[in-house]
Formats: sequence, C-alpha cells, structure tokens
Amino acid sequence: MDNAFDGSYSFLTNTFAFVKNWSDVINGWLDNANDFMYTYYLVALLVLVGLYYSFRLGFVQIRLLKESIRVVTEKTDADEKHAEHISPFQALMISTASRVGIGNIAGITMAVTIGGAGAVFWMWLMAFFGGASAFAESTLAQVYKVKDGKGFKGGPAYYIKYALGSKWLGSLFAIFLILTYAYGFNGLQSNTMTSAFEIYCQEGNFADSNFKLYIGLILTIFSAAMFFSKSHFIGKVSSLIVPYMALAYVLLAFIAVFLNYEKIPEVCKIILQDAFDFKAIFGGFAGSAIVIGIKRGLFSNEAGMGSAPNAAAAAHTSHPVKQGLVQSLSVLIDVIICSSSAFLVLFSTSFVGKGQELKGMPLVQSAMQEYFGSIGLHFVTIAVVLFAITSLIGNYYYAQANIKYLTKNKILIRLFQASAVAMVFIGAQMDLKLAWNMADVLMALMATLNIVAILLLSGIVHKVLKDYIQQRKQGLDPQFSAKKLGIKNAECWN
Repeated sequence: MDNAFDGSYSFLTNTFAFVKNWSDVINGWLDNANDFMYTYYLVALLVLVGLYYSFRLGFVQIRLLKESIRVVTEKTDADEKHAEHISPFQALMISTASRVGIGNIAGITMAVTIGGAGAVFWMWLMAFFGGASAFAESTLAQVYKVKDGKGFKGGPAYYIKYALGSKWLGSLFAIFLILTYAYGFNGLQSNTMTSAFEIYCQEGNFADSNFKLYIGLILTIFSAAMFFSKSHFIGKVSSLIVPYMALAYVLLAFIAVFLNYEKIPEVCKIILQDAFDFKAIFGGFAGSAIVIGIKRGLFSNEAGMGSAPNAAAAAHTSHPVKQGLVQSLSVLIDVIICSSSAFLVLFSTSFVGKGQELKGMPLVQSAMQEYFGSIGLHFVTIAVVLFAITSLIGNYYYAQANIKYLTKNKILIRLFQASAVAMVFIGAQMDLKLAWNMADVLMALMATLNIVAILLLSGIVHKVLKDYIQQRKQGLDPQFSAKKLGIKNAECWN
C-alpha cells in the first residue's frame, strides 16, 4: 500500500517539475503572439464592434435597461413545467458565473499595477460599449439555437453554421472556445484560486511546496463531480451561489470606500489622469493603460467573445431579444464587481502605483486586511474559492456546448470531460504569467472569429430587436416567429 502511495506521489511531483521546466519556453512564444494580436488589430476590432452595435441599436444596453431587469425576473415555463430547461435567470447566472471570476479580483489588480490606474477607465468604457455586443451575440444565439434532448443548445458555432452557412468556420470557433475555456481559462481559475492560499504558507517557498498539489487535488475532485453532472444542474448550482457571493463582495467594497470617502476625489483624479496620459500611452502602447485595460476588460466581461451566447441559447424564452437583454445586464453586473475590486485596491495604502511589487491576489488580500483585519483576509480567500468554483462550472458549460457541436460520440465526450478535469489540476501548478498569457492568446483567436460573424449578421439582430419593440409598444408579451421575419434555418422558432 505504501509503495502504491509513494508511486502516485512521485508521479505527481514529476508532473509538477515537467510543467515548471517548460513554462519559460512557452511563455516566450505566447508573449510574442500577445504583442502582435493586442497591439495591431484586436483592440481596434473590439472597439469597432462595440461602437457599431451601440449606435446601430440605439444604445440598447441603456435604453432598455429597465426592460432587462423586468425580463430577468419574469416567470417562465422553465421555472415550473420543465425542470430540464434553463430559465433566463439561470442563464444569466451561468454567464455571470463565468464573467465573475478571478478576472474581477486578480485581473483588475494586475491591470492597475501593470497599466496604471487609468486602465480602470478603459475597462469601464469597454464594458459600456460591450453591453451592445453582448446583446447582439446572445440574441443571435437564441435565434439559431437547436434542440438538445428536452432542452436547447447553441452559440456562435451554430449561428456561424446556420446563418453564415459555414460549417467549417463554426467548427473552428468551437475548437478555439474549447481550448480557451476548458483549458486556458479553467487553468487560470485553478491557478489563481491556489495562489490565494500563498499567504497561509508559513514555511519555505510556496511555489516549490506541496501545498499546490494538495489544493489542486481537492479542486480536481470537485470539478470531476460537477463536469460529469447534467447541464441543468450546473445552472441551478450557479443560480444559488453567484448572487449571494457577488452581493457580499460588493457590499464590503462599498464599506471600504465609505470608510475612506475623503479619498474619492483623489482616486477619480488619478484614474482620469492615467487614462489620458498620452505621453505614457504612446511611449509603450502594448503596456499602456488603454491596451491593458481593454485586455483585462475583455477577459472580465467577455462581451463580443462568443462565450455567454452558449448559455443564452440554452434558456427557455418566448423571444430571442429577451435573452439578449439578460446578457447585456450581465455585463453591467460584471462592471460593478470589477469596480469594487478597483476601489478596494486604489483606496488602500497597499497600492503604490504602476510597476509595484505587490500584484494580483496578494494585493487584494493586503488591501482587505488593511480595511477589515484578519476577517477581510479570510473573506477574500473564501470569495476567491467561490468565484473560481463557479467560474470553473460556467467555463466548462460553454466548452461542453461546443463539444456537442463537434461530435455526438459519447466516448469522445467522456475523454474531453476527463481532460478538462486534468487541466484543473495542471492549472493549479502553472506559473501565473504562463496562465495569463495562454488565456489571452486563446481568447484573441476565439474573439476574432465571433466579432467578424456578429458584424456580418447585424441586419438580423436589428430586425429581431425591431420586432420585439413593436410588440412591446402594443402591450404584448413578445412572441417570436422566424418565418414572419423571413429568417431561415431557425429550427426552434418555426
């Protein structure tokens, strides 16, 4: 028995060493890819799609905000008659679970320490225009969703296939999304959750300790239990954890700001000055507040990336626009939580400025300890664990929907599930820079395909929104008919 244990332990430590040895080499490749994609074209593409949809749809993210809140709270058949369906609220919680993760805590602090406080402004701006992108992609996902047993499935791979008529591009998107979420982002979630426990490691170097192995194993066991469960169960778990977790975090941030209210003018001044420090921006564009803010904003709110539509498509609703509005609201929720993290850091004495040594999770923990003592420190750790767990679930949900697009082979699906579980363990052992770089590169490839697709399909989004608004003006609960609007290949709406 001891020999078996020693053998298993030796295998785990050897795996750990192998991952560490290759991290520097891979980091170099990813750094070069990141510099090219984010410096030369993706930033412009993201701004373009957000601006285009905001103006074309009459700033739907603000104009119909009240309607978004009404839709997300309305009762549907999925709440009572169809347990296997996902309700609009559950779809909101799945997408919020993915959006609200370590990007909202560690990501925001990485942004302000690398790009400066001005990165916060650019994240806000990206989120504002991103609300329109989120509306467009989720509305399209609902229009072109297909049946999945007793429920529904869909997303960019499906509207690329059915609306643009390109099956191979749909498959390519599905592959990029699977790599991004099941491996890139879930590796990152696992890595950051593990790093949250570094402060509790009293002896030796945390990076070289067995602490990461133990945490990785525990998280892997939980992931296996969730990843092999049914889709609607994932929706129910997310809808139970996410609202309370997010509310508690925002409340503590509000208290911290209130305790330091005299610093509000100073912090706002620093954010605006850094955001428009053009000498610093053009002196090092790739590492500027603009680029860092947009990158971290995109990672956090995911608007335009093509992720949230996978959850939006699964919702049971009477009109596609309803789910577009719901997902637009999710971006607003993400902004509130991102802002909470930003203010927690910027109002604390732990924040020195751009280039400071303390970054990521340790910076947030230090700030919370400053405000609330040891209770604040432990709360952040618990919050990170819950954020990471729900994000793991949401990310896997997206990847699962795209595996189903690629294949119906149950053996291949099981192999994917097993590899996704394995990535959770590997991610816990990875170097933090490698985790961020890998997630950024994969995200850029996936987002590029989706942005091009939703730009080409803007006419359909506009037509569907117009139909919804006309019905609401007549005092009706909007019901969608693809045939009436002349929309083809929308099999669930005919």
